[in-house]
Amino acid sequence: MVSSDQRRRQLAREKFERQQQRREQARKKARMRNSAIAAAVAVMLCAGGAVYAMGLTGDKKDDAAPLDLPPSSSPSKSSNPEPAMAIDKKAKYSFSIKTNQGDIAIAMDAAKTPHTVNSFKSLADKGYFDGTKCHRLTTQNIFVLQCGDPKGDGTGGPGYTIPDENLGGLGKPAADGTVTFPAGTVAMANTSRPNSGGSQFFLVYKDTKLPPSYTPFGTMDDKGLKVVNDVAKAGVEGGGTDGPPKKAVSVEKATVTKV
Repeated sequence: MVSSDQRRRQLAREKFERQQQRREQARKKARMRNSAIAAAVAVMLCAGGAVYAMGLTGDKKDDAAPLDLPPSSSPSKSSNPEPAMAIDKKAKYSFSIKTNQGDIAIAMDAAKTPHTVNSFKSLADKGYFDGTKCHRLTTQNIFVLQCGDPKGDGTGGPGYTIPDENLGGLGKPAADGTVTFPAGTVAMANTSRPNSGGSQFFLVYKDTKLPPSYTPFGTMDDKGLKVVNDVAKAGVEGGGTDGPPKKAVSVEKATVTKV
């Protein structure tokens, strides 16, 4: 016959065992939850590394960055209209940039990117790009020199946005959702939101994988590509992989002319 003391000890032991079981179950759930969180973070970091996250992701700015290069600052939708269409939408145009490091000529096809070409011609005709600098160089995962910001810090823009164009122009995305922007490609930076391009653009100096969400609107000539490559070889200020180029690039004059 079980005494009352033995019964109390048995009940206490059973209660302790139940508590231990519940604690172990809680620990297992916590481990599973933490593993899931870690996996999700790893996926995001991998995706960010692939696109760099050019935004890309960092503080958002007005109309910056290729892929999360980082996106630019918190954009509110612009209330200003883009320039009225004033180009020949069937013609080819040349975007010529005279810099302190050398000249860069960019061929543009208005049939593929009429809004972008029209905007760049309107801005160039007003001297918008003159006296600006290429404010950002990336040398890891994403290989671009970013220009077109009158503020020089990635937050500037013309006060309006233009629609995305030619997003399928570089072919079908790969299994990871990216397309290859070949060396020599010139594309619009944006805020990682659709139709958020302004005046900032990036010059690709080495094949770069990015999501197909950046308007590719031009191609550099060999001379211009060499200029950008020389800037890239000098690296980033302070020895990092993303920031102002050590070899500073200033735009002395930019023009857009019909070919």
